[in-house]
Amino acid sequence: MPKDAAVEEFAGLVRALKARDGRSYEALGRRLSVSASTLHRYCSGATVPKEFAVVDRLALLCGADEEERRALEAAWTEANRARRRAASPAPTPVPAVSAAPEPGPGPAPEAPRARPRRGAPAPLLVAAAVALVVLALVAALLGHPTRTASAPAPAATAPGRTAAPLPFTWSIGSQLWEGGCGHTYLVDRAPRAVAPPPVAADSGAWSGTHGAVHGGEALVRITVQGRSPSDAVVLHALHVRVVDRAAPLPWNAYRMDNGCGGAVTPRHFSVDLDRPRPLARSVDGLDASGAEVRKIPAVSFPYKVTSSDPEELLVSARTAGCDCRWYLELEWSAGGRTGTVRITDGGKPFRTSGTRGRPAYVHDSAEGRWITDSDSGQTG
Repeated sequence: MPKDAAVEEFAGLVRALKARDGRSYEALGRRLSVSASTLHRYCSGATVPKEFAVVDRLALLCGADEEERRALEAAWTEANRARRRAASPAPTPVPAVSAAPEPGPGPAPEAPRARPRRGAPAPLLVAAAVALVVLALVAALLGHPTRTASAPAPAATAPGRTAAPLPFTWSIGSQLWEGGCGHTYLVDRAPRAVAPPPVAADSGAWSGTHGAVHGGEALVRITVQGRSPSDAVVLHALHVRVVDRAAPLPWNAYRMDNGCGGAVTPRHFSVDLDRPRPLARSVDGLDASGAEVRKIPAVSFPYKVTSSDPEELLVSARTAGCDCRWYLELEWSAGGRTGTVRITDGGKPFRTSGTRGRPAYVHDSAEGRWITDSDSGQTG
């Protein structure tokens, strides 16, 4: 594979990831801690990142699964090699000098032929294998984003018959922050035992390490995409099911930022978990990705999705008075079939706990430590 082709293949995958997410270069760059121009150079192929970590964060942010991330890393490896080869001048070849045969009667003896090394991979086969992996990832990113592990198996059919697959795919993001920077976690640790706030793209790892629970509000993004470009899937309703209620956790509250603004998806739903029967209520959204803040009117169900026209649903679930465990159910119909998909957090209920009356902390980056919210001048 030519060196520039490897870079272009990798850039195409990065562009596909950005297209899947749908946010602007500025919005994605803030979440990845890179500038919009840097992210644009990755997408155009003008630059290949020196480290895979930033691209891996982008893949996670856009909902790529393990297989897609491995294929993306393989493409980055080839592109990075091509970048290094382009930066280093090729060595000047030294002509081989062969010894002249000694004079003597009869023809000169035939030189022994070099026997190829067994097990050495043929360059053409390696290039072909990499190309197949890259093409498979492009198809997955552009047309068929893989369903996450939390997606339930299709309903069983009669014995002896194969279960029909869902006519759509779905994925979730469950570690989202308001505007990409504002969020509160409850952690059962003293401030000295809590690491500094991560960037939003690394919030999942930070939360898992600290055993954190969403404090006051949890944001869940559901991306739904049909499998066919012409046969639409109709999404009829989104239901909230609270499976357990307990008193709010008596843990410390850690705020990731002192407040910020950002873009909000048009399909925005608000859930009050403190109600006896919580409902997912469609509310107005705000588009703050450009120079001006624009109000996006609420749009209620039903929605239609195809492979070329996906939908993104953002659920904001709030509570002040309980430690709530909950999940969602998405009703759908397509081609005479109907069904309900249970939306969970990797097979477990989502969890949100109230923070009222809990000690609250913000991080002082100058001093490198957590300080109480009152010390920061907030009234929270």
